[in-house]
Amino acid sequence: MDELGKADRAFFEEYIYPNLGADREDVRLSPAHGVDFGVIDVGGRAVAMATDPVFIMPSLGFERAAWFAFHILFSDVAVSGLEPAYLSIDFNLPPEITDEEFATVWETFDREARDLGVSVVTGHTARYAGCNYPMVGGATALAVGDMEDLIRPDGAQPGDHVVVTKGPAVEATGLMAIQYGDVLADDLAPHVLEAAKDRYFDMSPIQEAMLTASVAGDAVTAMHDATEGGVYGGLFEMARAAGVGMAIERDRIPVLSGVLETCDAVGIDPWISISEGTLLATVAPEGVDDVLSALENEGIPAAIVGEVTDGSGVTVDGESIDHPGTDPFWGAFEAMAEHASSGGEW
Repeated sequence: MDELGKADRAFFEEYIYPNLGADREDVRLSPAHGVDFGVIDVGGRAVAMATDPVFIMPSLGFERAAWFAFHILFSDVAVSGLEPAYLSIDFNLPPEITDEEFATVWETFDREARDLGVSVVTGHTARYAGCNYPMVGGATALAVGDMEDLIRPDGAQPGDHVVVTKGPAVEATGLMAIQYGDVLADDLAPHVLEAAKDRYFDMSPIQEAMLTASVAGDAVTAMHDATEGGVYGGLFEMARAAGVGMAIERDRIPVLSGVLETCDAVGIDPWISISEGTLLATVAPEGVDDVLSALENEGIPAAIVGEVTDGSGVTVDGESIDHPGTDPFWGAFEAMAEHASSGGEW
């Protein structure tokens, strides 16, 4: 397993996958590397669930940090196509958090939950010695709907169009620009830095996932959130899950302003860097126009960037790519923190 970031596929398959407890017939989708959520059948209803850390960075401001933390938690179940419904959350808080700071976090969670129709059903909250930001607990998000409305992560079919929203490195750019704007100001023009900061509130794919599912229905065969490993890693995971290939044209992929310049300034490849907020979807030809029109009406950049093919693997402009394995964002983010704290030049 890499020192920083998620466990890679080799670690998952050696240590995690062989040890998943009891086999139950009501589990409709069990854990797999690179798959966003699992599914159980409860009385004929599909319940999609995903668990993630509660990620709070005080330096972002507690309200802004809590907005992102909430949307991280529901991004994975949103790509199931089912309605987000319930939240179970555990806060293991550092001793220094004040009651007022926690209140800001929780009031923000409450606001975002109400907007999505989500109810908090259980949890745990405490301060503990040894707990530190930004990982201050964990949570499980659940989405519920009819089994026939479930969009499985392994459903891509040859002939489907590949649709990408927003493009690469949205999260890498937004977090770097907000957290280390003073450092980046030496390398980025003021208007570029402001554009990079604007990427922060693009770091949620929930709206476009729910919209895509609602307008195209059965024509949407799979959706995925381009988190660690970025756009290339996410496309590779989608193809591998379905046992298909993908042929991608990179110039078709939207690129938001400020992204390429920020990634260049911190020395990371935008195409394999974390991009929470970027939706990857495979859509049958008969539904793709409806998807693109709906996204355009909401001001969400999106494009057909390629197609699903027979075979396996992903090609970009005719060249085969592999899963990047390690996301360069984490190392760059840690290095930037060290430079910022020491006052040295980046």
